[in-house]
Amino acid sequence: MTSDERVLRCSAKGCGAEAVHALLWNNPRLHTTGRRKVWLACDAHREHLSSFLSTRDFLRDVVAVSELDETHG
Repeated sequence: MTSDERVLRCSAKGCGAEAVHALLWNNPRLHTTGRRKVWLACDAHREHLSSFLSTRDFLRDVVAVSELDETHG
């Protein structure tokens, strides 16, 4: 791994797996309409984290980590 590469880890508590999904979300009571916060998820935690955000109507999109760019995080 070069110094420019970084391993992104799953946001689930206690998980250290490499993230493959980016859950883009915002809380409309706190964030502007276009702002997106990012939680990262491994395959094992994608559904759990997505469900948590969806229940609160915060989840906006799920994309592959490889699709993230500077505007998402």
